[in-house]
Amino acid sequence: MRILITNDDGIDSPSLFELVKWAMKLGEVTVCAPRVQQSGSSHGIDFHRPIEIKPYPLIEGVESYSVDSTPADCVRFGTLGLKRDYDLVISGINKGLNMGEDIVYSGTVGAIFEAETRGQKGFAISTGFDSFDLAVENLDLIYKFIVDNKLFNFANIYNVNVPSDEIKGIRITRQGDAYFTDEFISLGNNMYQENGYCIHDNKHDLNVDTDATIDGYVTVTPITHKRTNNSAFEKLVSINN
Repeated sequence: MRILITNDDGIDSPSLFELVKWAMKLGEVTVCAPRVQQSGSSHGIDFHRPIEIKPYPLIEGVESYSVDSTPADCVRFGTLGLKRDYDLVISGINKGLNMGEDIVYSGTVGAIFEAETRGQKGFAISTGFDSFDLAVENLDLIYKFIVDNKLFNFANIYNVNVPSDEIKGIRITRQGDAYFTDEFISLGNNMYQENGYCIHDNKHDLNVDTDATIDGYVTVTPITHKRTNNSAFEKLVSINN
C-alpha cells in the first residue's frame, strides 16, 4: 500500500510523527507536510510565488518533504509534483476538532478535499487540543472500522474526529452546524484580533458530528469537495429547457 501523509500543524508536529510511525506498518509512506503552522488555511494554494520544498529528516526510511505552503499544496506536490498515485491519503492528527461548519476553514480537511480532486481516497483525523494520545491509541480501531465497513465503496474521503477523554464507540455522522464563531477584539491602532468561542448547542443527536463527538464517540463523516447544491439544481434545471 502506498500512503501519503500531511497535516496543517506543520512537519514538526508530534502528532504527525506518531501518525507516520503507525502508518508505516500499512505500507510505503511518503510525507509532504507544511514547513510551519497552517491552521485555517482551508483549501488554499499558493501560486503567486516559488515554493520551497526540500527533503526533511523525519523518520529514517520515510521519504519526507517540508513544503513552505498549505496542506492542499502538500497534497498537490505529493501527487502532481512527485507524479504518484496513492492508495490512501491521511491528513492529521490535528490538535483541535474539525467538525460542523468549521471544516470549511480547516487546513486539515482542505488537504483531503485536495486529495479527492486528485482522484485519491483518504481521511482527515482530528482530536481535542488537550491531548492526541487517545487518537493515536485508537488508530488501529478507526482504520479497522473503515476497512471492515468498506467505507471507500461509498465515498472517497471522510472526516474523522476523536474525543480527547473517552471513546464510547464509532459512529457514521453527517456534518453539523456551527461549533465556533468569532468576535473581533480591537487592539488599537486599527489592529484587531479574532477571538473564537463555542456556540455549539448539544442536542445529543448521535447522527451529527458535533453532538456525537462531544458525547464521546469517534465520528466518521463522508464528505466531498463538490459544492453544487444538488437540491436546488434539480429544481432549477428546467430553466435550461
